[in-house]
Amino acid sequence: MNLNETICFGVAGNFAGHLEQAGEASDFVNVKVKEAVAPKAIFPIYVPNLANSRLNVYPISSDTIHYPDSGDNLQIEPEVALLCDIVYDADKKVQALAPKMFTAFNDCSIRRQGARKISEKKNWGPASKGMGANFIPMQGFGPGDELDNYRIASFLRRDGECHAYGLDSPTVEYSYFHAKLLDWVIEKMNQQQDEGPAEDIAALLKAAGYPQQTIVTIGATRYTHFGETNFLQPGDESIVVVYDARRFSVQQIQDMAKAGEFAADGLSVVHQKVIPA
Repeated sequence: MNLNETICFGVAGNFAGHLEQAGEASDFVNVKVKEAVAPKAIFPIYVPNLANSRLNVYPISSDTIHYPDSGDNLQIEPEVALLCDIVYDADKKVQALAPKMFTAFNDCSIRRQGARKISEKKNWGPASKGMGANFIPMQGFGPGDELDNYRIASFLRRDGECHAYGLDSPTVEYSYFHAKLLDWVIEKMNQQQDEGPAEDIAALLKAAGYPQQTIVTIGATRYTHFGETNFLQPGDESIVVVYDARRFSVQQIQDMAKAGEFAADGLSVVHQKVIPA
């Protein structure tokens, strides 16, 4: 599994209330959706082999966030990431996505006012994103399958204190999930145009040489009041945990975050130190 050759996309607006808390709902007022709860768009995070673009710099780290020069209003975005095989048809349209594994993801973002595209708030160079090093295998991605039993939590450790950053949330609260999410992502890969905050995804797949795999981060959860009003600074520690709720309670995960030490099985964690770039 060579992640340096794996194209990476994110899903915007797949958790009710997140865009409003992030101050980004207005970016999508002109985006047409089929139903009110639908996600708004997919956006590129990393596109291998894309010439003359910041998106061809691999941005993912499991232990570090490089604090950018323009780092005002930098926020953790706690998500689940799916590693999927891509199946193309004879015309190089995406025919199917087959999820193989999942992990914790921090789609760390700059709340950059005036950004034309979603991706302008995402990849600012190496270690601008976080992903758990331990991927959890998936036997399926339908109702009742493994991922349904997981929850997403996130924390910020600062000056010896540990703060809940995102609301501890079950994965099944995603607006689009299972086959409905995959069908929607495939549609966007094939049909999304370069307009408004969105980009032409089919053109990016072509530029990347039609990669065989993709990482899809499926949307950030809502923030606690602390997370909504506190932004990352050098010296902070960012933690995102995707954990099996059959094995761990909310309190147990909070205790692990406070200690900075996590169980080896039954969860995926990305624990990053924020340092000056």
